[in-house]
Amino acid sequence: MDYRIMHDSMGEVKVPKDKYWGAQTQRSYENFAIGTETMPESLIYALSVIKLASARVNNKLKNDKMTDEKLRAIETVIIGDILNGELLYTEFPLSVWQTGSGTQTNMNVNEVIANRANELLKKDLIHPNDDINMSQSSNDVFPSAMHISAVLELAEVITELKVLINSFKKLESQNKKVVKSGRTHLQDATPISFSQEISGWRSSLEKDLELILEARKHLLSLAIGGTAVGTGLNAPKGFDVAVCEELYAITGYKFKPAKNKFHALTSKDEMVYAHGALKALAVDLMKIANDIKWLASGPRCGLGEISIPENEPGSSIMPGKVNPTQCEAISMIAVEVLGNDTTISFSASQGNFELNVFMPVIIYNFVQSAILLADGMYSFTENCVKGIKANKKKMKENLTNSLMLVTALSPYIGYEKCAKIAKLAHQKNLSLKEATLSLGYLTEEEFDKYFHPEEMI
Repeated sequence: MDYRIMHDSMGEVKVPKDKYWGAQTQRSYENFAIGTETMPESLIYALSVIKLASARVNNKLKNDKMTDEKLRAIETVIIGDILNGELLYTEFPLSVWQTGSGTQTNMNVNEVIANRANELLKKDLIHPNDDINMSQSSNDVFPSAMHISAVLELAEVITELKVLINSFKKLESQNKKVVKSGRTHLQDATPISFSQEISGWRSSLEKDLELILEARKHLLSLAIGGTAVGTGLNAPKGFDVAVCEELYAITGYKFKPAKNKFHALTSKDEMVYAHGALKALAVDLMKIANDIKWLASGPRCGLGEISIPENEPGSSIMPGKVNPTQCEAISMIAVEVLGNDTTISFSASQGNFELNVFMPVIIYNFVQSAILLADGMYSFTENCVKGIKANKKKMKENLTNSLMLVTALSPYIGYEKCAKIAKLAHQKNLSLKEATLSLGYLTEEEFDKYFHPEEMI
């Protein structure tokens, strides 16, 4: 491999000749060869967007340092080569397991932009620290990029969640007249319509959507302008407001400067709160998937009240077996999200004084949760939910056999007599009507008058 010699404040470093990164990136690449987890693409995208906005603002506020010539080159690199180009996927190799401030990834972005811009200019004009990092510090840039990345990833979650909700709405409208047995504690309960059961799933997801939208509002607050410790050292007055205005123009999201930069640098409560909303979604998805899995169990020895799409063979030894694989996939995703939430929560409690130093692992886990949930919901919707069909015959059979239908008689003969009817019917394998008449609690005419399962919903 061919190398070129780059230098930083610590001296010279050999860097692969075909890469745009510089000495600090190379040091990190060599010193933190840990695992396979690299910084999320959406975080690199967010850092690049911040560099673009900052360069434009510095051009307005510090035109003697951020000249028009420099700005044009920086814009060309960020817009053409990173945001809409290949460099986003080839020039940012650093491990998540690096400095807890994310400084090395911030410098990775600074170096790539500077070196590529100098290549375009055909001269050594732009410096990664003095120009690309002008008016900034890793300590305010990285947490700002975390928030931007989270907002962008949540957009995908919100999109897929809305599609899933609408799919359940359609399924709900198709099953309004289908009455089935309800279940509590995995035991027979009073009747419910299948549409009512589905409405519970749909409403849970709608509440999750509300929580995510609410949490996203808090992520619009950025640490930018706080620089090293929150005081704003070396950032011109109004820099934070102007950068947020540029970010709005670039992304369409109304970002704003954090009211207290000291809090913004050291606390990650907005990330914890937002991921908590993802956790709420994950647990609801697992509950819904478990319900669907139970209802589709069988096809002959389970509940069998619904059918779900048969997507692939389910066994390497049992011919004809088909499994609820989409339910299993979304459940595993939920478990991963719960684990990520623990990591994020503990990480947010760490760091000392003016800076949290667990930021890379926080954003890595947040992004992973968001991507898994968005992709998982898409797969779950397309390959399972849209193909759910009620087995009306089985539902009616189970409903008819349910002992808890005796609850309809309770207002007329009381709880204790109804309990005796249910127990006798179960012990003697009788219908509720046969048990009631056997005990002499009602006449046949009275039983037929009071007993209407379809009206119990």
